Amino acid sequence: MPHSHLPSAVEELRERTRHFIRGAVMEAEPAPGQRLDKATRDQLQAAAKDARVFAPHMPTEYGGQGLPIEHWSPILQEAGYSPIGPSVLNCMAPDEGNMHMLHLIATDEQRKRYLAPLAAGRIRSCFGMTEPHPGAGSDPAALRTTAERTGGGWVINGHKRFISGAVGADFCIVMARTPAIGDAPEGATMFLVDMDNPGIRVGAPVHTVDRAIDGGHPHVHLEDCSVPDSAVLGSVGQGFRYAQVRLGPARLTHCMRWLGLARRSLDVALDRAQRRELFGAPLASLGLAQNLIAESVIDIETSDAIITKTAVLLASDPRAGSALSSVAKVHCSEAISRIIDRSVQLCGGDGVSDGLPLAQYLNEVRPFRIYDGSTETHKWAIARRAAKQRHARVEAGERYQGTAVVRDEDA
Repeated sequence: MPHSHLPSAVEELRERTRHFIRGAVMEAEPAPGQRLDKATRDQLQAAAKDARVFAPHMPTEYGGQGLPIEHWSPILQEAGYSPIGPSVLNCMAPDEGNMHMLHLIATDEQRKRYLAPLAAGRIRSCFGMTEPHPGAGSDPAALRTTAERTGGGWVINGHKRFISGAVGADFCIVMARTPAIGDAPEGATMFLVDMDNPGIRVGAPVHTVDRAIDGGHPHVHLEDCSVPDSAVLGSVGQGFRYAQVRLGPARLTHCMRWLGLARRSLDVALDRAQRRELFGAPLASLGLAQNLIAESVIDIETSDAIITKTAVLLASDPRAGSALSSVAKVHCSEAISRIIDRSVQLCGGDGVSDGLPLAQYLNEVRPFRIYDGSTETHKWAIARRAAKQRHARVEAGERYQGTAVVRDEDA
């Protein structure tokens, strides 16, 4: 169904993407539990370029479609209708978030060396933030990886864990703690580290239920890893600030992609509900089934709405948009899980078999409630932010509401 509210060029791209995913990509999907092989990925990426749907989020100068962030959602939802669609279109995590950040803060030389081949799909990347306990995880301030200044660069030491995409990646954006140096404050700094650097190695794999991200989620070790000054991404000591440049949009693009898969799941369930008869009537006509369907439609529409609102805000006010992306991430990760779970329920025994892809879809989206910050961590931050904002308004003169706090003398 056309999206009449979209500019014509965006709607045309959405239609091209929809046609490409459903006509070329879905038939190449691997069996449930398997990963997309590199040869098939390369072949499909070449076809995506020919179809003018490749890298929708990247500027045209890097071979992308030049789509502004406020219009990413309808395109990435179409890509996400297939679990391999985002990889084929080169808008999958962690590469998509790394591309976005490199485009905004990298030097011209860094863009040439890292961004250009990444955007073209010739290489892959990873992002090195998470560490084993008690290091950085839900609390980035617990960062333990260090970078010490040397004569011509830096030496990095640390242990990273759950580094998505690390197997087969060409470079890693490593977050490390750095001391105060000159005008640069003590804090965190991002470094571009080539994966063939002798000081970095991929360690033991972390076996997870999801398969959509190329390169798994292994440990990564940095042992006296020497890098030049040119490896610093952005400014020294500003790593946490730059992380927000990446994480706000990256949270939201996860929502976009997985919402596309939720739409696919509901379509599978709707097709089943129309064909399956129970007690002399189609399943779709039974009240309990209709309730499951209606709740899923509501979850899809509310998720779509908050994604759209957040994307527009990220374009006009990135700081406020990043805060709202936390709300969107919680809502969408929970809603998407509900939609796919209901779809499984509507399909009965077939829903949990490998005869349908729904069980694998559940495996793909379940980690989303943990990745990029768990639901509970985001709720903690959301509540703190709400209390702080309310306190600031009251301090500025806005009156409390409610009889319990309004004194007689204030009336």
